[in-house]
Amino acid sequence: MRLGVLDVGSNTVHLLVVDAHHGAHPWPAHSEKVVLRLAEQLGPDGALTEAGADGLVKAVSMAKAAAAGLDTDDLIAFATSAVREATNAAEVLARVREETGVRLEVLSGADEARMTFLAVRRWFGWSAGRLLVLDIGGGSLEIAAGIDEDPSLAVSLPLGAGRLTRERLRVVPGHAAPPSTEAVDELRAYVDGVLDPVVKEMTEVGWDRPVATSKTFRTLARLAGAAPSGAGLWARRRLTRTGLRQVIGFIRHIPPGHLSELEGVSMGRAHQLMAGAVVAEAVMRRLDVDALDICPWALREGVILSRLDQLGPG
Repeated sequence: MRLGVLDVGSNTVHLLVVDAHHGAHPWPAHSEKVVLRLAEQLGPDGALTEAGADGLVKAVSMAKAAAAGLDTDDLIAFATSAVREATNAAEVLARVREETGVRLEVLSGADEARMTFLAVRRWFGWSAGRLLVLDIGGGSLEIAAGIDEDPSLAVSLPLGAGRLTRERLRVVPGHAAPPSTEAVDELRAYVDGVLDPVVKEMTEVGWDRPVATSKTFRTLARLAGAAPSGAGLWARRRLTRTGLRQVIGFIRHIPPGHLSELEGVSMGRAHQLMAGAVVAEAVMRRLDVDALDICPWALREGVILSRLDQLGPG
């Protein structure tokens, strides 16, 4: 069957269409995305602005039309932290449903962590043993660990690269100067403080194989020398703590507006890279992880796999 997954995130609205059936590898048939940066369109009262809601309705409508044009059998639509945290989320979701016919399901942070964990488990298989899975999004950091397909512990923390860029580094796209040493040091201290309550819990669960997923980790791994996307889906990619520290050492002196000139860094997320790197280094350091395997599957694939499991064989 052909499934469409519409992911409304903090940075983008991403449509992924796959051909799949129960027990089979989901093969991508189409992918498209629109950069909305919804998290940046939350007003002082925490409500999504009218312009943000307009953009969301338009993006969802376009994605629905694209999915229909590709003869999808089902369209699964969900939203994460930006919509989840909007004080007018209910009104926005109702408007999207009324004007597009698409019902957006809002995932909790813990659900994000669990779905991503499922995708990573299926990718690496049972031979990976206990997994630790890290995922840095635009609005939050998800951490999950366990031996089964459902993690023993799944948490979500407000440590997304986009959120910290706006609220802590106060950097915007095209910023002319890199964040100051003081700002980066303050960010690191803040991230350590937020991580404090979960470090012991995660350590007690334990793991055999630490894994990372998400655009932020893939970009950092590429800058540290991992294979480019052109090497294919199956190329093994890793990020070491030593390599990450070297990456931080040189990107902290580059203006955000110029980071997109580096290979593997997208223009839309370049300004968020420093904050994402600080979070990645902090969580690896606090959990005493020397190296991470990079998994190409993440939340969207987890949602697809969960849906296929619900449908069952045939």
